[in-house]
Amino acid sequence: MGDPERIGVYGGTFDPIHRTHLDVARAAMQHAGLDRVIYVVAGTPPHKRRRVNASAEDRFAMVKAALAAEPAMEVSRIEVDREGPSYTVDTLRQLQAEHPGARLYLIVGSDSLADLPGWRDPEGIVTLARLLVVPRPGARPVVPPPLEGHVDIVPFAQSDTSSTWVRRNLGQRGWASELPDAVQDIIRAKGLYDEDP
Repeated sequence: MGDPERIGVYGGTFDPIHRTHLDVARAAMQHAGLDRVIYVVAGTPPHKRRRVNASAEDRFAMVKAALAAEPAMEVSRIEVDREGPSYTVDTLRQLQAEHPGARLYLIVGSDSLADLPGWRDPEGIVTLARLLVVPRPGARPVVPPPLEGHVDIVPFAQSDTSSTWVRRNLGQRGWASELPDAVQDIIRAKGLYDEDP
């Protein structure tokens, strides 16, 4: 038998997905020797219920378009199709059931790492997946005590690009160089982010 498949799980609202999201996945793949990365588009994220701008279907379509030229990356509908708020631990359980024997690695930013002990069933999360933490500007990774021994810090050239910043540029200028062309095409076709965030 060969080594188990190593799968990165990269969740987020992706509102919209931009080039730094792709760079994060590439860095995680290289650091942890991942075979592939599954992007999980949040349907109804518990912590952002009133702050998501594009619909789950539109965000899923943008991620799918952005990954079309990335053979080792794919997008999942798990949380888009799930009714009600989605919790990371439930998503990891479902992915583990869909990929028996695989090793899961949860890709998160250093800002999320600080919040993770307050998520639903953090012990279950670290039982199901090792954490790959990507530093964010101004947020030096500090591993909370309950997560010690379950975290790898991914070397990454920090970027100030955020979805909020991209939306602001779209609202003001109608375009943003940080977006893959296919994503920009969907935004224009659907008239997304026409107003400032």
